[in-house]
Amino acid sequence: MLAIQIVLVIMALALFVLFTQRAHTVRTQAVKRIGFVLFIFGGIYAILRPQDVNWIAHKLGVGRGADLVLYLLVVVVAFFAANTFLRFRNLERRFTDLARSVALSNAVVPAPRRESDALAAVETAAGAGSAGSDSAADTEVASEVGTEVGTEVGTEVAQPVPAGSGRQS
Repeated sequence: MLAIQIVLVIMALALFVLFTQRAHTVRTQAVKRIGFVLFIFGGIYAILRPQDVNWIAHKLGVGRGADLVLYLLVVVVAFFAANTFLRFRNLERRFTDLARSVALSNAVVPAPRRESDALAAVETAAGAGSAGSDSAADTEVASEVGTEVGTEVGTEVAQPVPAGSGRQS
């Protein structure tokens, strides 16, 4: 096994462990920045001194310096792909949490019905009475509840929609 193969496999495994274990800690962010700066300086050095890159490549068992740069670039692209994936996954999780928070803060809780006790009494009286009750009894019960004669007991009353809730009334 060539020395470059060992170096590249160790680099790939180290990046994998680093980013799957601690993707967004301060220390990991610092390592990313330091690695980026080193990569930039290494690229500038390889451009200015290609004979040194060839020498390093021969010491690691690679035929040419360009091949060594290509191998390192493969590791860097894999790092970039893993980093981008983890960042998008974190953003998706944050957007989901934000959407849940907004949904909970904008939730409309129905107002309690004020005449619920009176309506329960009307329903009980209507259930206990005969099917052909007279209109005078209906008028009396309806006046106690505050509704008109002829409306069904227990029907939903439309609640006003709060302004800015985004719902149409």
